[in-house]
Amino acid sequence: MLTIAGKTFNSRLFTGTGKFSSSALMEEALLASGSELVTVALKRVDVKNNQQDDLLIRLKYPHINLLPNTSGVRNAKEAVFAAQLAREALETNWIKLEIHPDPKYLMPDPIETLKATEELAKMGFVVMPYIHADPVLCKRLEDAGTAVVMPLGSPIGSNKGLKTIDFLEIIISQSNVPVIVDAGIGSPSDAAKAMEIGADAVLVNTAIAVSNDPVKMAVAFQMAVEAGRMAFEAKLALPVVHAIASSPLTSFLDE
Repeated sequence: MLTIAGKTFNSRLFTGTGKFSSSALMEEALLASGSELVTVALKRVDVKNNQQDDLLIRLKYPHINLLPNTSGVRNAKEAVFAAQLAREALETNWIKLEIHPDPKYLMPDPIETLKATEELAKMGFVVMPYIHADPVLCKRLEDAGTAVVMPLGSPIGSNKGLKTIDFLEIIISQSNVPVIVDAGIGSPSDAAKAMEIGADAVLVNTAIAVSNDPVKMAVAFQMAVEAGRMAFEAKLALPVVHAIASSPLTSFLDE
């Protein structure tokens, strides 16, 4: 099990809610995934009438925890305001911090993210920042009071997989907070690989939502995450450059 800020999760697959063809299909896929932490873009929620919001109604299950995100904000000031709005509307102090001023590539702004993390942590938020796979920034965020770090595997929504794997391995090796690989995971094998190298969880949205069968794909990701975690705990065999026979040598043939 994974514990973040005192809350325990049985599933290490976190999911998003965007890009599904319908709210009903989103609900079915998320239930199939077993995910217990689901991120919701604050800009997609009717904060003044959240009891009737179609998206939120679909997520009202005892095992599902909402993780509002600040997608769309451009700087730390806007992020802090969005987090406060989310806390008031959704009654949670958990916030996925996303600051990406560039609308084309959606690259997270490391400077504004660090500033916002410092401020939000002091205000009592459980901060989960989406960031570049930057080991130095991750340590600075730890000092600022972040609850986790969420480095990208590749550009958000690209489905390109773990292009940053060398940096992810450094981050995982030296992190004192959970590492959740976010963005770019395009297939269950990507998720399994992230878990095999020691990530504490992964967050997946696009790869599930845009597949031909989101419900079946959600199950595939659930199984991949579990398999990857089991492999990590069992310890993978180290690679070698020469052949080593897996069966006894056949010296008896020379006798």
